[in-house]
Amino acid sequence: MQKFQTAIARILLALVFLGLVLLRLSAIMTTPDGYLQYQVTLGQFGLPTIFAPILISIQLIAGLSLFVGFKTKLFARVLAGLALFLALVLGSKIPELFFLYIGIAGGMLLLSHYPQTAASLDYRK
Repeated sequence: MQKFQTAIARILLALVFLGLVLLRLSAIMTTPDGYLQYQVTLGQFGLPTIFAPILISIQLIAGLSLFVGFKTKLFARVLAGLALFLALVLGSKIPELFFLYIGIAGGMLLLSHYPQTAASLDYRK
């Protein structure tokens, strides 16, 4: 069981971003002006509308890659950077999110330092 602990941690960290992006995509698809609403929400945090597709793409691609364990070190660092960015941007308006994303960034940095996890594409035998 001990060798699967890091794999479970990798999957749970990936699910943070995958879950968020899947919920966001669901909201965009079910509401006629869902994408516009998402852009307006980002604008409330001071982000231009170009960040909408960028954030969705990064979270979806990096989250999926981390979930299956493909290029774990790279995508853990990408998601750590994204989490720090979100901590600074979202945390300026909602302080609870600052600490949440700082913790996620810490987990991602730890995962990038120890990317050898069981049940991953990178380290399959």
